Amino acid sequence: MSHKRIPKRKAAIAAGGVVALGAAAMLLPNANASQDGAADGATPRTLKATDASDLAAQLATSLGAAFAGSYYDSARQQLVVNVVGGDDNVFAQAEKAGAAVRRVGNTVASLQSAARTLKARATIPGTSWAVDPRTNKVVVTADRTVTGARWNRLRSTVQGLGSATATLRKSAGTFKTFAAGGDAIFAQAQGGTVRCSLGFNVTASDGSPAFLTAGHCGVAAKQWADSQNGQPVATVDQATFPGNDFSLVKYDDPNTRAPSEVDVGNGQTVQITQAADATVGETVFRVGSTTGLHNGAVTGLDATVNFQSETDPNGVDTVNGLIQTDVCAEPGDSGGSLFTQDGSAVGLTSGGSGDCT
Repeated sequence: MSHKRIPKRKAAIAAGGVVALGAAAMLLPNANASQDGAADGATPRTLKATDASDLAAQLATSLGAAFAGSYYDSARQQLVVNVVGGDDNVFAQAEKAGAAVRRVGNTVASLQSAARTLKARATIPGTSWAVDPRTNKVVVTADRTVTGARWNRLRSTVQGLGSATATLRKSAGTFKTFAAGGDAIFAQAQGGTVRCSLGFNVTASDGSPAFLTAGHCGVAAKQWADSQNGQPVATVDQATFPGNDFSLVKYDDPNTRAPSEVDVGNGQTVQITQAADATVGETVFRVGSTTGLHNGAVTGLDATVNFQSETDPNGVDTVNGLIQTDVCAEPGDSGGSLFTQDGSAVGLTSGGSGDCT
């Protein structure tokens, strides 16, 4: 019986099931969000980022409509929770739970409404938007390709939302998916060789050994090899792009065994033990087959990015539900693992606007 082991230098590993890892990451090193406001009142608990995420989920349920988002203050190791309205009982409830609390003006519903307006009026290639709980606004970013009439349309839409609701900024880079370059996984597609990064090895729902990578990689090619001139070792089972951006790729050999860690270079690895939700403000690490290990912070959740379509010069490939970070990436890093220092799998690299130089 043969047992194929993927070399550690090419493997970024996984947690339990496919459905547990639900978000890709949009990397915006030239579009960092600023922090404003301060938490009031009582001394909050000191928390790890994963514990802060759990507490935020609990408060989102218990506070109901008064909950207006949260973020992790990594310097103080505190969860900061936004609340709306003048109900002191709500404020006290959040403080008692251990969060730092501050009052803000925008509800989650109003910010979601602003995002829907942007979708309807400003779905323009080279644009993105995400709710930033630190500013309690929707942060809209335009890359350097958004000019002329498109820029005027975007600016007018943002201005119509009001300065208290939305902020517009420019990125020096160009939003693009990163399906090229790297040394992890290779495929032959129309136009030549495609290179992407293996994200996390997983066990598929039918028990098959598999791995996750970016959806635009799986759409580009069906069969993937672990060396540039090697024979395919895995076949795409599911691929979603645009809309979402992830692929499930099953190993052709059902006896394949792969290491359960992320190789971070210099002979060091990080054991991946679970999947976790990202929290705004927490530190995350990204490994890609082109640029290796880089780290940064989560700057937004449920982000929407409008990539210029690679198949239609007048089209837009919109991806929703992304994690926005300030971690750099370059072509070939697509699909690479996004994880925390304690070994939690958080997401997969989708695309970005900057490089690692």
